Amino acid sequence: MRASTSDKGTISIAFVLEALAGVRERGLDADGLLQQAGISPELLDAPQARVSSVHYATLWHLIAEALDDEFFGMDSHPMKAGSFTLLCHSVIHCDTLERALRRALRFFRLVLDDFEGVLERDGDTARVVLAERLPGPRRAFAYGTFLIILHGLACWLIGRRITLDHARFRCAEPDFSAEWRVLFSPDLRFGEAETAISFPAEYLDMANVQNERTMKVFLRSAPANFLVKYRNSDGLVARIRRQLRHIPPDTWPDFETLAQQLHSSVSTLRRHLIDEGQSYQSIKDDLRRDLAISQLCHSEKSVLDIAHDLGFAEASAFHRAFKKWTGARPGEYRRAVAGQ
Repeated sequence: MRASTSDKGTISIAFVLEALAGVRERGLDADGLLQQAGISPELLDAPQARVSSVHYATLWHLIAEALDDEFFGMDSHPMKAGSFTLLCHSVIHCDTLERALRRALRFFRLVLDDFEGVLERDGDTARVVLAERLPGPRRAFAYGTFLIILHGLACWLIGRRITLDHARFRCAEPDFSAEWRVLFSPDLRFGEAETAISFPAEYLDMANVQNERTMKVFLRSAPANFLVKYRNSDGLVARIRRQLRHIPPDTWPDFETLAQQLHSSVSTLRRHLIDEGQSYQSIKDDLRRDLAISQLCHSEKSVLDIAHDLGFAEASAFHRAFKKWTGARPGEYRRAVAGQ
């Protein structure tokens, strides 16, 4: 039996905790929002836990409505609900990405008080630098949310992922930095003098390929879908994930065969994976984990069937692996998601 190929990735529970910080600060019902989104509050106590991208997107919108702030209360001026839709309307008729980005940054300047993004173009390099009104560094999640929204919007406008050369943050490194190496760039640094992303300037000249019709479809899941839609799809890890996703896990190639399939030597392939901070085993584990979570959350398959789908000969081995990945056994995780 083949594993599902509808893998859309999963989101670390750390992102759920960060998104809820503003809700808790205002004394609102965080557990109620989690349950509405299909996320059990019990998962917050398991640092390894992950949630499906669908559930996280639902939570994102519920929090924005509850706070009337699409920036989750992380700026002294709320980004009122509906702001992102208005932002999209403001850039949809720009002919190039550069014009769209400059207009988007002007928009953010109007709706936020503490951040101001500046687009710099210098030869072959483009940078978005965050200027700040307050002296001290902000929460890592605040910087990341601003840049994820801006980068995701830019990727959507030109219909492709914009590869970032590097990302720099003023704040200390958060526990979830490994997630950001996938979202932004493997070249990720913290404790820097400024917060900025850098990318090839040639992207700025690319045409906007979207229109009013495609924008309506896009807005149904944006901006929360940026966390999975525009992850690094050009890197070696992403290529291997795509290759494995379309074949049954029990037939995944060994490392030597994979190297042959990718027209690489074993040593070169291993070195490139190390450069991206991964190993072949970790790629397989992460993909199995994401497929398992997706099936537990979005199908009625038995745990035994899911274990077999994912290439486990025995259900007990799947139970042990899933607990290592998420901090819960498969049945416990499914019941927690269902709020039982």
